[in-house]
Amino acid sequence: MANAAATGSAIDSWDKRWATDAGRADWLEPHPAVMALLPELRARGARTALDLGCGVGRHALLLAEAGFAVEAFDGSATGLDVLRRTAASRAFSIGFRHGNADALPYADGSFDFVLSWNVIYHGTLGDAGARIAEIWRVLKPGGLYQGTMLPTRNVNYGRGRRIAPETFVVDGPDAERGHPHCYCDAAVLVSLFSGFELLSLTQTEQRKPGSWHWNVVAERRPA
Repeated sequence: MANAAATGSAIDSWDKRWATDAGRADWLEPHPAVMALLPELRARGARTALDLGCGVGRHALLLAEAGFAVEAFDGSATGLDVLRRTAASRAFSIGFRHGNADALPYADGSFDFVLSWNVIYHGTLGDAGARIAEIWRVLKPGGLYQGTMLPTRNVNYGRGRRIAPETFVVDGPDAERGHPHCYCDAAVLVSLFSGFELLSLTQTEQRKPGSWHWNVVAERRPA
């Protein structure tokens, strides 16, 4: 597991970012890929959703507006406070939990849908595997997961200090720096999601050239 000091440093960095309008500015609009999955979720009759690593809640708000019963979970108390205020202003009923993604405070089979966008790769491959196992646990059989991982194609792969297999830390003041990120090729990703049926696996760039991410949609297999 990623050490506690690195995890604390990451949360502190995100708390500082979420505390300002400028820091939140790039994280208010839902990602188009998440929006595009809504018709499939409706077709499956999905009702309950977990936004794991919700930040300031761009996707939790989208899901609540779409009629889902939403739980929002994050390690940043500041991000949750921002989301709580926004949800109240829009009269959305959202559940809020503060904690660590390695041990989710939800019963087995609680959700039809779990979203974890740009979250579970913060740490080692072992950390990511543990989080994926928790996602599998809290999903209902046949439930959908959507999220991202970092491919070895990403421009930051191999940069900085190698602290574990395929895991690097780039030091600096930015919220994305100073804590671990793990990377994987397709074979490793398929292994990590061995409890799932992969329905869609693509790579897209995010905000900057070279910022490649795996975009994953997967269905939880029965035990």
